[in-house]
Amino acid sequence: MTDLKGIRGKTVRGEACTLEEFQSRYGLETDEAKRLYERFGPSMTELDLLMAAKRRVPAL
Repeated sequence: MTDLKGIRGKTVRGEACTLEEFQSRYGLETDEAKRLYERFGPSMTELDLLMAAKRRVPAL
């Protein structure tokens, strides 16, 4: 597990991803992906948990 300081000094758990990777993975519109990425940071672990809570599965 990688601990890095991400957006707003928040610790990144697991692998970091780019905004484009997150948007592509979940098939999100640009505005929604950017809003979530800026709010929750680049941690794929955190973003996956967020999207699971929203009942969204990764796009194929």
